[in-house]
Amino acid sequence: MRETFYFYDLETSGLNPRSDRIMQFAGQRTDADFNPIGEPTNVLVALAEDTLPSPGAIMVTGITPQQARTDGMTEREFCDFFMKEIATPNTTIMGYNSVRFDDEFMRNTLWRNFYDSYEWQWKDGRSRWDLLDVVRMTRALRPEGIEWPVTEDGHSTNRLELITKLNHIEHEHAHDALADVVALIEVTKLIKQYQPQLFNFLYDLRGKRAVGQLVNLERPQPFVYASGRYSSKYEKTTVAYPIASAPNGNILVFDLRYNLDELLAQEEAGRAKLAERKAAGEKSPKRAFYELEPWEKHYFPIVKKLQYNRCPAVAPIGVLEKADGWQKLQLTKTQIEQNLKSLQAHPEFIERMAGINRPDFPPSEDVESALYDGFLGEHDRMLCATVRANDAALLADYHPDFVDERLPDLLLHYKAKNFPSALAEDEVPKWEEYRTKRLTKQSEIFLKEISRIQQMLARDETFGSKTPDECAFLVEELLLWYESLQPEDY
Repeated sequence: MRETFYFYDLETSGLNPRSDRIMQFAGQRTDADFNPIGEPTNVLVALAEDTLPSPGAIMVTGITPQQARTDGMTEREFCDFFMKEIATPNTTIMGYNSVRFDDEFMRNTLWRNFYDSYEWQWKDGRSRWDLLDVVRMTRALRPEGIEWPVTEDGHSTNRLELITKLNHIEHEHAHDALADVVALIEVTKLIKQYQPQLFNFLYDLRGKRAVGQLVNLERPQPFVYASGRYSSKYEKTTVAYPIASAPNGNILVFDLRYNLDELLAQEEAGRAKLAERKAAGEKSPKRAFYELEPWEKHYFPIVKKLQYNRCPAVAPIGVLEKADGWQKLQLTKTQIEQNLKSLQAHPEFIERMAGINRPDFPPSEDVESALYDGFLGEHDRMLCATVRANDAALLADYHPDFVDERLPDLLLHYKAKNFPSALAEDEVPKWEEYRTKRLTKQSEIFLKEISRIQQMLARDETFGSKTPDECAFLVEELLLWYESLQPEDY
């Protein structure tokens, strides 16, 4: 099959991929020149009866739980649709901040519905890419030909709706998933038109093996790195250097914009000042990063983890030799050379940084959020495929011998949400206990947000372009949804 791109975007019930849910999926397949192939996809996904959405998110998207339930697919139906129709062989699946946001929602949704959470990103010639860091590096190194937005106070911003506006790209209904997809395709064309060499280089570098050839500990060398963790003052881009391995086969890198001797001197001075204050019984005023404890925490993002499988935007340092690259990043060769010597003179600092454990996803008590608590073995993977293939009648009498202790409870939840008639008599109260606990945990924040929105409406304030009547309608629908989910006595 020929290679295609698939641009996609999600609207969700909140910002946490582990506990919130997808409510809208939109996408468009294109050819290598970003011409549309077929019709766009735009579907709603229904919330199950264990989820209260963030009222703030609903005020932005305008999608109510009732609308998603009436017009949308279930999560199970959506996963089946996605794997069969979207994640086809030889597809590069891409978005805007998709690696850190949309892809995480997709992984967790697939996990809850007994699909492999990873194969859609690599198997059968598939891959993923994220245009956000491509935009950041393009803006930092090769901005010519494109208009770049700044905030009212003069700071750089890469918000999609502002880039489209400045470059006369039609983008009505920002924060509607399909509108954002159409806009992203046009921004992608813009970058490839004006900076094809950089665009093609970063596309070829999207895989973790390709990144590993440039950034590694076997042949460490300075490299250019664009990341949202770096300052917008320098267009989110710096020169970094690999210093130590990190969990899951990743790597720690040091920002060579900084001189380690100076940082360590500041840390030592900060320790001394803090000790003096404590000895004198003084309350410390607001302090610089090096005066805080634990000290290691506040070296981030000077020392940060680069994850090979997140399509990082990296490039050889040689790219700075062209188009005034050094000047654009407000760096010099001499500065980088001196800072690298300083870093290499302190192996004890590197060892200290390598010893810090920064888990991306702490273990979860909820099996629906426990995707990253371990990989499934081949035995369980085969059983998961059987779960997906069974209907209510078959699931009622299906008792798989799972090895992974997460899967029995996950199967109970799956049956309750998709085939409630398949639940055994003793499983009904177990599901209701889980559902009640989850709703109780969400309710306090939900009601506080509703109250805040009602206070805003009382002051004649609204959200974005929505009218007061539209906002009032959304609040009413959310309260009705909340009331409909209140647990019964069993």
